[in-house]
Amino acid sequence: MRVWRGLADTHVLLDGFHAIKHALRFGARIPAALTSDRAGVLALADELAPDVRQALEALLVPVDDERLRALVPRLHPTAVAALAERPPRAGNLEALERLPRAAPVIVLDDPRNLGNAGAVIRLAAGFGATGVVTTGTLDPWHPTVVRGGAGLHFATAVERMEVTELPPGPVFALDAEGEDIRKLKLPDDAVLAFGSERSGLSTALRERADHLVSLPMRPQVSSYNLATSVGMTLFHWSAGKPPGTHA
Repeated sequence: MRVWRGLADTHVLLDGFHAIKHALRFGARIPAALTSDRAGVLALADELAPDVRQALEALLVPVDDERLRALVPRLHPTAVAALAERPPRAGNLEALERLPRAAPVIVLDDPRNLGNAGAVIRLAAGFGATGVVTTGTLDPWHPTVVRGGAGLHFATAVERMEVTELPPGPVFALDAEGEDIRKLKLPDDAVLAFGSERSGLSTALRERADHLVSLPMRPQVSSYNLATSVGMTLFHWSAGKPPGTHA
């Protein structure tokens, strides 16, 4: 308990079994993990993630439910939480800026919804994207974003940057007035930019874009959810690649 309180302000909260599972799979360093149902968590590992069972068994410290909820008010139903070291910014920036790239970088331009940002990071990790960059004030490592991303922040480079600092590569920005994406081939070194849920692309991002691209949409439908737009765009990028190919 004392160790947890000492680390809580500087470490990433992993709330729930799946977040911890993914963090372990992708190399996160986890100095503290607490559970009020050690047997249940290990049974989940046996069923769903035997590859991390041994690491979990060594990490888990049992505490009573009341104490755990005092530390993690929004406790996940799996009754387990952990604290992980955030990957160094320098390493993430190096990965984002490296060329050539095997997969695009996703840019969320001034996003507002924490859950949507987490869902995008989960999608990016699943498609093997190089990373996810946010502009604006939203912290992409906020606990709610990490929860929405199911711990997959550790599977891709996640950072906040200014529009002027975006990684190199041609910027394809999603916009209703852009060219139909079905006519285009998105290169592996693309920077795929998506506007905020409320106001779309910022002026700065629009001016930085090399291409404006639109998704197919039925007339009179105003927009797609942010994560849906990212998923559709990444699927289009990946469609011409051999099955099983990831970055």
